[in-house]
Parts: sequence; C-alpha cells; structure tokens
Amino acid sequence: MRNLKKLEKKKKIYSGRNNSGSIMVRHRGGGAPHFYRLIDFKRAIFDLPAVVLSIKLDPNRSSFIALILYKNGFLSYINAASALKKGDLILTSKIAPISMGNALPLSDIPVGTIINNIELNFGLGSQLCRSAGTFGTLLARKLGGYSIVRLKSKEEYIIFSKNLAVIGIVSNSDFHLKNLKKAGTSRHLGIRPHVRGVAMNPVDHPHGGGEGKTSGGRPSVSPWGKLTKGLPTRKKKKNNKYIYKSRKV
Repeated sequence: MRNLKKLEKKKKIYSGRNNSGSIMVRHRGGGAPHFYRLIDFKRAIFDLPAVVLSIKLDPNRSSFIALILYKNGFLSYINAASALKKGDLILTSKIAPISMGNALPLSDIPVGTIINNIELNFGLGSQLCRSAGTFGTLLARKLGGYSIVRLKSKEEYIIFSKNLAVIGIVSNSDFHLKNLKKAGTSRHLGIRPHVRGVAMNPVDHPHGGGEGKTSGGRPSVSPWGKLTKGLPTRKKKKNNKYIYKSRKV
C-alpha cells in the first residue's frame, strides 16, 4: 500500500553519541535496523470517524500502535488504547462518546474518567501518558478554564481544558514483565553489555578493588561518584508551571 509507506521513514542509530561522536549514554550501540512509524499524536482530524484496520507492535515504543482509516481515505498511526481492536470505530470530537480510543477536549470529559495521551500545550499533540500501561485521572475543573489531572506517579498537573486527551489506558500494560531470555535479544535492541563496578579496578570505578566482590558498604554510585538509587530524576530548581501538586519523595 503506497500511502502506508509514507507513514514510515528510515531511522538513524546514533548509539548514544552526540554530534561530535562522543559517548553521552553508555552501553548503547548496534541493534537491528528498523523504520520509524510516524504517529499522529495531535489527532487533528475532527468530527470524522475512523476504523481501526490493525493493531501492530512498534519497535520504537513500549505500547502498541493502531493503523486507522478515516472516512475521507486518510491513513494514520495512533497510540493504541488497551481495549482497542480491529474493526472498532473511533472519533475525535467534542461530542464523541466516552469510549476507549476516542479523543475529546478535557472540558467535555466527565470528572473521574481514566485518560491517556494528554496534551500539555494546546495543539502541539500529546505529551503525557504515552508509554505502555500509563494513564491519568481527571480529578477536577477549576475556574478559568483549567483542569486537574493526576498521573500514576501521584503528581497532579493543571492543564488547559481545551487540550485533547484520549479515553482509556495505553495498551500493552504487561510490557514491564517482558523477559528477554537471552543476551542476543538485548543486542538486537541496541543494548551493549554492562560491566559491574565491583568487577573493575579502583582507578576505573568507585566500587572497584577490594578482596570481596562488594561495593565496600557504600551506596551505589555511578563511575563519577553520583548516587544512582533513591533520588528523583527532576532537578529541584526546575520549576514546572504545569505541576499543581508534586508527589511526595
């Protein structure tokens, strides 16, 4: 199908390196070549029903993707909701029914509904709850045209009520249970071997050296001495204007 080929493009593997070739992310490289599927995160075709042609596995993301055909003949890939299946009809509209896979503005979604693929900025496409098994809960609406959404992390975001969201949970919620089974599978995914710090010499890693294969009682750190466990990944000084209530660490 010619139109389907337009939804895919070649993907260059950068192997965790920057534009000068320096390694920025360790233990990446190789991997099986594959195409990048162009996903429609904006759901910009309003008030036009679409039928789900197939549910596919995407090598670039943890969730499944759905190939949909709009009534006007336009083909598109979207991030699939959990209960979406071949032959289902979906709709992006203010008057769309509250059913799995439909996209509506937050202002037209009942409070308490489970949602995913949530827009942070109006018209820029979904940015929250896109990976496998993730979802948010619409908690409340505030004066001034804003809504409060709680994520799985217990963080609460305040979002403009005209922003779109999709009903349901993102598909493939068992992704984290996947067993790679053999080293070759990791190599096909572009993951290179890791060497334990305790197996190195003291000059190479803070955990290196010593008689026993232990870290010497100190907490786990990176090769540069920074703590690797138990710390939030967001910087404390970074102020996110969308966060209404942060999770307790």
